[in-house]
Amino acid sequence: MIFQNFQVLDVIVSSTSDTGPLSLDNFRKNNLSPSWRLDGSKTSNSTVELNQPATNVRQEKQKGKEGRSSGDGRAQLTNSPVQLARRQLIEKRKEKRAAELVRQDDDVIVKLEDLAIERSKSVDSAVLGKYNIWRKEFENENADSNVRLMRDQIIMARVYLSIAKMKNKLQLYQELQSQLKESQRALGDAISDAELNHSAHEKIKSMGQVLSKSKDQLYDCKLVTGKLRAMLQTADEQVRSLKKQSTFLSQLAAKTIPNGIHCLSMRLTIDYYLLAPEKRKFPMSENLENPSLYHYALFSDNVLAASVVVNSTVLNAKDPSKHVFHLVTDKLNFGAMNMWFLLNPPGKATIHVENVDEFKWLNSSYCPVLKQLESSAMKEYYFKAGHSTTGASNLKYRNPKYLSMLNHLRFYLPQVYPKLDKILFLDDDIVVQKDLTGLWAVNLHGKVNGAVETCGESFHRFDKYLNFSNPHIAKNFDPNACGWAYGMNMFDLKEWKKKDITGIYHKWQSMNEDRVLWKLGTLPPGLMTFYGLTHPLNKSWHVLGLGYNPTVDRSEIENAAVIHYNGNMKPWLEIAMTKYRTYWTKYVKYNHPYVQNCKLIE
Repeated sequence: MIFQNFQVLDVIVSSTSDTGPLSLDNFRKNNLSPSWRLDGSKTSNSTVELNQPATNVRQEKQKGKEGRSSGDGRAQLTNSPVQLARRQLIEKRKEKRAAELVRQDDDVIVKLEDLAIERSKSVDSAVLGKYNIWRKEFENENADSNVRLMRDQIIMARVYLSIAKMKNKLQLYQELQSQLKESQRALGDAISDAELNHSAHEKIKSMGQVLSKSKDQLYDCKLVTGKLRAMLQTADEQVRSLKKQSTFLSQLAAKTIPNGIHCLSMRLTIDYYLLAPEKRKFPMSENLENPSLYHYALFSDNVLAASVVVNSTVLNAKDPSKHVFHLVTDKLNFGAMNMWFLLNPPGKATIHVENVDEFKWLNSSYCPVLKQLESSAMKEYYFKAGHSTTGASNLKYRNPKYLSMLNHLRFYLPQVYPKLDKILFLDDDIVVQKDLTGLWAVNLHGKVNGAVETCGESFHRFDKYLNFSNPHIAKNFDPNACGWAYGMNMFDLKEWKKKDITGIYHKWQSMNEDRVLWKLGTLPPGLMTFYGLTHPLNKSWHVLGLGYNPTVDRSEIENAAVIHYNGNMKPWLEIAMTKYRTYWTKYVKYNHPYVQNCKLIE
């Protein structure tokens, strides 16, 4: 047994070189453990020399085997303890090696964890080691990444603050409360990283450390989930409340006239009435009743808005001399409207301004709307103080524009312009971007109204505007019929007269005295009056939504002949959407003395 152990050691010694590694080839045939193998980069010359002793050993081993086989079998029993010892040695080495590997793995994990902690403590940006409730792969590194990170930290700080108070962790509660105030102060009203205070990075790092500490001491999945759910519900209620408030305020803002526009109107009015009567007339009045020209109807009490409509139409017209603008306003703005276009004539185009209050035929005995406005019920609805229905939806329909006959004059076009065959009606919140003469060539196929339809899959259909619980509505109209838009409408006045469109309007308007068929406004009665008499125009003629929809496609806007700021966010108001406003402002004469004196700026 001792001899065999020495034999193993001799082989190991004889197979070891100071300059080369151990080779498994020298041991494999001697049944030595594979764990002795040590991979080297190259085999040295000494390995070749070591083959000699290895060969001798194999020869001696072969002789020993022959001797044992020639004996009486006792040699096998003598050698078995040696083999057993060797196997035990191999097993011990395997266990030792396995333990070393496990220990090394544990050491690596501990080192990685220590390294991660050190990096989180030394973080100096919002990218490395930051505390974020969002997974990193979903991060969008953009101009507001730090702002969003701070908001996330504030949310989690509120969660842990509540749990710390619940678990009576007073010291941690105070740390969280203090850090929360610091982060809120650093964040302020910032919406982008550029607006953050210079100390924001330090606040992010400090908050991250406090949150990490809080997570170690307080994290409980059920508690955190419950707190977040409660916060979400509270936030949802706040959003609903703020939406109602926002809607109310936007309706209120839509009713107002900016100081600059009011100033402009007053200055123009004063100067108009200082003019001599002979200087108050527009040239080319002979064009007003020429049916071969292109006629536009524009009803407005907003000088600046009307100027944009006329200016944009003329600048984009191929031959402005063939265009005639019929502008109607009220008595308050009649002087201002005249003065503006006397000072700023529309090039070679023709323009004429009229006062709706001088249309003597438009009275309460003829017009149902005027008759209804004189009723006590309508006066109470509009003017009674402390009205019980003060919601935003009611405020919308109590807008003064619904009291103005300028809004209802669109139903009396043949009466206003009896000698014209066709006329293009334009709202004052539109901008013309292309030549519109092609509209006069559109075949309306015997219909009265040419308009762009606005219905989608399930919205802007008749059931949105009309009360189909009323039998008169349900019997005469299809709730799924497609709606269309006012703002740019081609009217065939010959067909209008044949079909007595004004009479149809009067019928329905008289039936709606108690507002049981529709709420106030001109689109619902328009849908009813022109039901079955509207020809759909190509949508590129008229693109809507710039006064309420922030997702109108830019290509649609730029390819449209007319863009419409329908909604509350008119381009002349402060609440206008900035990204759409430039399409309107480029047609405003901001360098005009009157405009500059009234401090109207882009």
